[in-house]
Order: sequence, then C-alpha cells, then structure tokens
Amino acid sequence: MTRQELIASIEQYQPYNEQEEMDKPLILEWIKNNDNAFLRENVVAHMTASAWVVNKDRSKVLMVYHNIYNSWSWLGGHADGEIDLLSVAVREVKEEAGISNVTPVSKDIFSVESLTVDGHWKNEKYVSSHLHFNVTYLLEADSEEAVSIKADENSGVAWFTPEEALKKSTEPWFVEHVYAKLIKKAAYTI
Repeated sequence: MTRQELIASIEQYQPYNEQEEMDKPLILEWIKNNDNAFLRENVVAHMTASAWVVNKDRSKVLMVYHNIYNSWSWLGGHADGEIDLLSVAVREVKEEAGISNVTPVSKDIFSVESLTVDGHWKNEKYVSSHLHFNVTYLLEADSEEAVSIKADENSGVAWFTPEEALKKSTEPWFVEHVYAKLIKKAAYTI
C-alpha cells in the first residue's frame, strides 16, 4: 500500500460518530503534511494501527493486559515506517497474543481515533506525552486457539464477552469512546 492509497482509504471512510468526524481530518492532515508521520521519531504524533479481534459469532473479544497502562486493552502498535496499517494490525495481534490464525473481516478501515498517550517509561527510557493517530481494523480469530503473552508488552491475554471487555478495562475514555463503539459496530458485521 502506498501513502496515497492509505490517504484515499481514509478519505473514503465514513465516520461512525462525532469523535470520528473530528479525528478523521486530523489524521489525514498529519499524514499529508509530515514525512515522518509513520515513525516514532516524530515525538509529537505518529501513526498506529489497532485491531478489534472477535471470534466468528462475535460473542468474544480478544484483549491483552497492557503493562504500561495497567489495563485490559485492544491489540495494536506503532506503524514504525510501515504504511500498510492492516498488515501492522495483523502483525501486532500475532506478536502480542501469540496466535497465528487471524484474518481481516474486511480490508476496509473499521474505525479511526486520535489517542493521547501520557508520558511513561519504556525500556528504562522516558517517553514524553504524545498522540497516536490510529486506524483500527476488524479481525477475526478462533477463540479456542492457544494464546501467549509478550512479556515486554503485556502480562495477560484473554477472550472476554463484549460486556466483560468493557468491565475489564480501567481506562474510562477508551471504554466509553472506543470499545463501546467497536462492540456496537462489530455486532452488525457478521
């Protein structure tokens, strides 16, 4: 995927709610105006990709216990120079959850978000507060496949019902503005 193809994909994406209506132009402008928009070296903001991973009948959601945020959360990560954000999302799920069979429900964007990241320590180095301009994809996996943690990033991997997923996260903004939205959208994408 080229930068122009990603821009076209985001431009064609129809926002689901007001949060996405506000965030979509921010993401587009960032990609268009920053040569290093896909690299962490851009310390103000950079592109990330997330995955909302569900089982076939949408009765379960895959989450990890994120070490930095001390909360159950979705899976995903930094683009690190990769423009094909769907590939980033799939790779991150495989790495973070230790599963090998994960497939996109669609190659289309599932949601977009501008996410704040508080300053934190990673690998004994301080990372200043910044933004993640995020593109999310809906992925499907078998909830019976064995999972495993990625110790440098998470300390738990588990499948939850959508209702349990909302209760397990300790990040109120994500619960209200991201996870609840993704659960509603996924229920209509069987």
